[in-house]
Amino acid sequence: MKKLIALFAVLFSILLISNKVYACGGQYESPCQSYSITVDKTVGIPGNSTDATSYQYVDNLGPSDAKFNPNQYVFFRINVKNTSTTTLGGMTITDTLPAYLNPISGPGTFNSSNRTITWDGGFFDVNQTKTYYLEAQVVGQNNLPADQSIVCVTNYAQATSNNISGSDSSQLCIQKQVTNVVTVPSTGPEFGYILVAGEIALAGMGIYLKKKV
Repeated sequence: MKKLIALFAVLFSILLISNKVYACGGQYESPCQSYSITVDKTVGIPGNSTDATSYQYVDNLGPSDAKFNPNQYVFFRINVKNTSTTTLGGMTITDTLPAYLNPISGPGTFNSSNRTITWDGGFFDVNQTKTYYLEAQVVGQNNLPADQSIVCVTNYAQATSNNISGSDSSQLCIQKQVTNVVTVPSTGPEFGYILVAGEIALAGMGIYLKKKV
């Protein structure tokens, strides 16, 4: 009997540490159901398109990739999938905007205190995926850090249904515009002619002084 109890304890612990949450039904239900949500958050490559649905989206944009400029628009795509073995209801999606980005358009309501956008995703059938697009705008030049030429930020998205959740993030970088550039005068042929003329004039004066002496 003790061995049997120990075996059940091991099996229960395996279920708890799994990435999915399982629930076992009664006599006339499926022996076990798995509950999980997958979120895929991506960012559109800057200048890639003018329409959110036709942008080329990538997981992240690092310092060596294409960067956004001050006041430029940023598009995000969020794919939420129900990877459970049963329908999920009451899905809530929350997107957290990083500093230096302001919301422009998309689903949900923006909370300026915690910089989150939240909306109701409704019911998700088994293996159903819903896609959402968010548009944001980079702040102006004066609102970016004065001591950094490139600023990288991360945007987070999370989907939750009851006690089940999934999340993902996407990074992008902002490059400040260069101002107060000093222009160095060019040393073209005209400047060379002036130098040659000056040297000839000085040489002529030297000859005249020698003759006078």
